[in-house]
Amino acid sequence: MAHATSIQYEPVAEIGGGAYGTVYKARDTESGQFVALKSVRVQTDQNGLPISTVREVALLKRLEQFDHPNVVRLMDVCATKRSDQETKVTLVFEHVDQDLKTYLERAPAPGLSPDRIKDLMRQLLCGLAFLHSNRVMHRDLKPENILVTSQGQVKLADFGLARIYSCHMALTPVVVTLWYRPPEVLLQTSYATPVDIWSTGCIFAEMFRRKPLFCGDSEVDQLGKILEVIGLPPEDEWPTDVTLSRKNFPSFMPRPIAEFVSEINEQGAQLLMNMLTFDPLKRISALNALEHPYFRDEETLTQTKR
Repeated sequence: MAHATSIQYEPVAEIGGGAYGTVYKARDTESGQFVALKSVRVQTDQNGLPISTVREVALLKRLEQFDHPNVVRLMDVCATKRSDQETKVTLVFEHVDQDLKTYLERAPAPGLSPDRIKDLMRQLLCGLAFLHSNRVMHRDLKPENILVTSQGQVKLADFGLARIYSCHMALTPVVVTLWYRPPEVLLQTSYATPVDIWSTGCIFAEMFRRKPLFCGDSEVDQLGKILEVIGLPPEDEWPTDVTLSRKNFPSFMPRPIAEFVSEINEQGAQLLMNMLTFDPLKRISALNALEHPYFRDEETLTQTKR
């Protein structure tokens, strides 16, 4: 990891603040191109950086060698020692002007066409299948963390931060913004890559609706709103190691997803429900989702966009 090359990157504007710190748009003074700077403060031991952070950065750099078209590029990593106990690690990513949230807001009424949504979903799932095949969970997928270039190319962002932070935290329920959290995270039980598929399903619905599908104001309220749509799962699907009992919820019956996502076609609705499956073990994987009939008639636009 390079040390203290911050002079090379000149902050131009604050892009936004996440749960873990501020993100800046900056100019690379050597090449003149714009980049995105994201910093994390890492607790260190007497030997310098924790080995887990080094491992995670090495993983990100390894993923970078594949140069996947649907994953934002990590261009540089800088480390600055702040004290004996703390080091600031700055990740330098390629800069993309808009995220999916902005892209949806800017789309003229009545919103994105079904074919455009299909293309965005295919790209999103391609990026996710790549991460999952390399055993990387994103854990915070939402429209703000999905970038869309001016050419319409989708790039997953912030997955690297999710990995780096996770090394220094217990598996806490604060991962994944509330509206995109799957039941297993809301119930504070164990989770794996299916968390990202649930979030992707929520985003899929939002592309049609132009507003989030489940807008709870607490974990319990969020779970209630989910069960109102997908129905109360059978007793044997409810995790046993959780404090919130299945008995806390009414016996909701599943409702047709078309009631909530009216523009979606039959195959799209089927794929969406395969993503919004309560039991994570029964939830569709990113690779299998790409094989779904919903995508059959789609021209492979993704290959031409590189």
